[in-house]
Parts: sequence; structure tokens; C-alpha cells
Amino acid sequence: MTPVRGEGVHVYAADGRRFLDFGAGIAVNALGHAHPHLVAALTEQAQKLWHVSNLYPIEGQQRMADRLTAATFADTVFFCNSGAESIEAAIKMARRYHYVSGAPERYRIVTFEGAFHGRTLATIAAGGQPKYLEGFGPKVQGFDQVPFGDHDAVKAAVGPETAAILIEPIQGEGGIRPVPDTCLRGLRELCDEHGILLIFDEVQSGVGRTGRFFAHEHAGVTPDIMGIAKGIGGGFPLGACLATAEAAKGMTAGTHGTTFGGNPLAMAVGNAVLDVVLADGFLDRVNDTANFMAQQLQALRDAHPALVAEIRGRGLMRGVRLSGAVTNGEVVGKLLDAGVMTVGAGDNVVRLLPPLIVEKDEIRAALQAFDTVLTDIGGAAAAPERGTA
Repeated sequence: MTPVRGEGVHVYAADGRRFLDFGAGIAVNALGHAHPHLVAALTEQAQKLWHVSNLYPIEGQQRMADRLTAATFADTVFFCNSGAESIEAAIKMARRYHYVSGAPERYRIVTFEGAFHGRTLATIAAGGQPKYLEGFGPKVQGFDQVPFGDHDAVKAAVGPETAAILIEPIQGEGGIRPVPDTCLRGLRELCDEHGILLIFDEVQSGVGRTGRFFAHEHAGVTPDIMGIAKGIGGGFPLGACLATAEAAKGMTAGTHGTTFGGNPLAMAVGNAVLDVVLADGFLDRVNDTANFMAQQLQALRDAHPALVAEIRGRGLMRGVRLSGAVTNGEVVGKLLDAGVMTVGAGDNVVRLLPPLIVEKDEIRAALQAFDTVLTDIGGAAAAPERGTA
């Protein structure tokens, strides 16, 4: 299937077939395809100025930074192009913070098994997954990985060289595994106790994906630093590292930079995304459709107890963990054949990440297709082999 055009939650292939997009480019197309407001913003900016570099003030950049800081914990924003870049900036910021505070020995960061933070050398080391590390030489030092959900292990890992704790409020690539709100609050307390920084990776879970602007808001805690990307650009490459003024105090002019980050095109689209996501009632609508999808997913699990082991996630960031009787790759492939685009994840999970503008009838249609796929798989598994009684 070769996509050539999109409209709303639908994608059209070169051969004319139409698909429901419940992957959204891995949670990137937060407002679907060809959203009129985003198209207008990009078209208008493209006719004026594409790039000058941030050696100069960029129209729209200050406005977007002001809007992000007004809507979050942050005092300052560094714009980049991707999630990996935003986490790289966060890692450098945490190390630099302790360096300028007179503790350069504090550079290590505690991370969690199953995490995914990007594909650069530092971020694959932070994620720690062997399949991403293999073949790329010595692992970048400075990361201490602990089991997911083991608070005692986190406490044991924090030492005199620890600079920060880095965590996804909901693991995406790791299988849509939410960190319990109580655990996030515990990490905040632990960081405050030891004078270290708390970094949230909200690259996948942010910008309305869970029904709040950012997923950590559900827990009532705030980080010191946060990396974001994906949905903030609505499909245009855009990332950002948000931080408090204190956490960012070491990042003075010249310590970090980017050529393309925060360019006029990205700022025009990013501001257009904020126009929609921060509008009154938008997140209320996301929560309403998300509750409907949660009910439909529970019904799917009830209908297929032998194939569906668990429903995970929050808002419109959901995962269907399959039993050992079937692989997520098989189900993702059969769903595509049935006209529904989804994304696989770790722990044998099928990710459902529809655009935030998805309607209930579109959710119903996608999950009806999911039900048919599982019914066919279950029937095939139950059918007697040829030549047997």
C-alpha cells in the first residue's frame, strides 16, 4: 500500500483504496491529514519566508514559545526538528545544570526498561534496548536502567553521580504502558529529595493525545524538563525541549543549537496546531471520543478472551496486547488488508493512535474491522487440520 493522499482520518492509496488511519504516522498527525487550518498556515508562510536560521528573530517563534510556556510548567523553550533531538537537548541540559551548579560529576541519568527515546547514539543508550544498540559500537555511557515500575530499584540507582531521571509517562514503543500516577508523584518526590532533575519524554503522549495537553497533567506533577515532538507539528517536522528557568540555567548562548529548528515554516504550522488543540472544548471532545473507544475496546476484549490479553493506555493512545496465540505483526497486516492502518509495539501490542479529530462512527468502523480480523484468526486456529476428525 502506497499512500498518496489523505483527508481527515482517511488515507488514499495509489491504487485507489481508502484506509482508516489509526496510526496517525505514529501519533504525528494529531489533526489528521490536510487539516484546512494547517494547510492555510503553511501555504501562507511558504509564500513569505522559508528559512533564515535562528541567528535572527523568527516571526512566530516567540509567539509559540509564549503559548507553550503559558500552557505548561515551563519558562523556556528550545525548538528543534524531532523527538530524538528534543531528548538530546534534555540530556545535555540536565548534565549542564549540574556542571554550572558546581557538581560536574553528576551526569548519569536513570532510565527504564522498555523505554524508547529516539535513534541517536545517546537516545538509544538511554532506551537501552539491545535491538537498537546492536552494531553501533560502544554504548554511550551515563545511563542506569532499572525495571519498569520498580520504585525501590529507582531509589537504589540514585547516587552521587545521578543528574536526572528520564521517563515516558506512557511508554509508546514499549507497548503502551502507562506509568501509574502515584509512581510519577513518587519520582517527583525522589528528585526533590536528592536535588536531581525530572525529565518527561512526552514525544508520543503529548499534545492532547491522552485527553490532557500533556499526559503528566493527569498525575498532578510537573517535570523540570520535557521533550516533545510528533503531534506538536501536526505532521510537519517539529520538536521542542521545554524547561523551567532553573533547569535551563546552564544552556547559555552557544552551548547548544540547531540550523533548522524553529524555522518559519515549522512555527507557522505549530502555532496552527495550538490554535486547534488549545481552543475551548477541543480536549473535552477528545475525552468523549476516547471514552467511547475505551468501551469499544473492552467489548473487543470480552469477545476474544483467547486472543486479547489486555487493553492498555489512556485517551486516544491505546494498545491491544495480544496473547501468545497470535502476533501483533500478523494482526497489523490483516488490519491493513481490512482497510485500517495501525502500528505494532513491544510486548505483542497493536497500537491504536487515531487523529484527535476522529469521530465515533470511525472508531466503530475500525474496531468492527479489528473484531472481524480476530474472529477470522480465532476461527482458523480452531478449525481442524485437513485429514483429521
